[in-house]
Amino acid sequence: MEAPGTHRLAPHTPRDPGPGEALVAVHAVGVCGSDREVYQGNRPEGYVRYPLTPGHEWSGTVRAVGPGVHGDLVGRKVVGEGFRNCQVCDHCHAGETTLCGAGYEETGFTQPGAMAPTLTLPARLLHVLPDAADLTAAALLEPAACVAAAALKAGARPGERVAVVGTGTLGLLAVRFLRAVSPAELLVVGARDDRAALARRFGATAFRTKDEELPGGFDVVVEAA
Repeated sequence: MEAPGTHRLAPHTPRDPGPGEALVAVHAVGVCGSDREVYQGNRPEGYVRYPLTPGHEWSGTVRAVGPGVHGDLVGRKVVGEGFRNCQVCDHCHAGETTLCGAGYEETGFTQPGAMAPTLTLPARLLHVLPDAADLTAAALLEPAACVAAAALKAGARPGERVAVVGTGTLGLLAVRFLRAVSPAELLVVGARDDRAALARRFGATAFRTKDEELPGGFDVVVEAA
């Protein structure tokens, strides 16, 4: 992507992994709403660097590693975190790596992404998958992890009334995760009636469109619209 609204197919040359890095053969990559922001030029300044290769939701297989990385990683199926955090600031020490004080660097936004045959990145960002893992499905693990973190932070408890706003991929993942805490009610609010059956398959107990009146208040609301 050369600039907002400008893209092209370009030859790709794999970059050999340096110290602490791994070279991954990309199997699958997702298209996120933030990728659309990058293409439309709506990404806030400092959170994108053109020209760039997008792609931050991906899966693949490690093909080579650089010095300092254990060779057993080669041949393993993996997914990867996107944020290139410093690991030493107060936020990183507190586990809040997305708030890293060293500045923003992320795969697919300011660093080369996975919409290419290969991706070279810090090996510490990789998560190894079971040998039998479905790599196509595994490309959804990055957005699933984001939603899981939000669901945990929301702190819903058994017996509470819970609502999810949004019926896209993130909203339906939120429904699945929140169902696990056994809420008394799990209402989904969507823009279209045709998402009601799918929402119920994921665990919703009720569905309303955005124009319908909601049945009272809720203990927890997760917004994913």
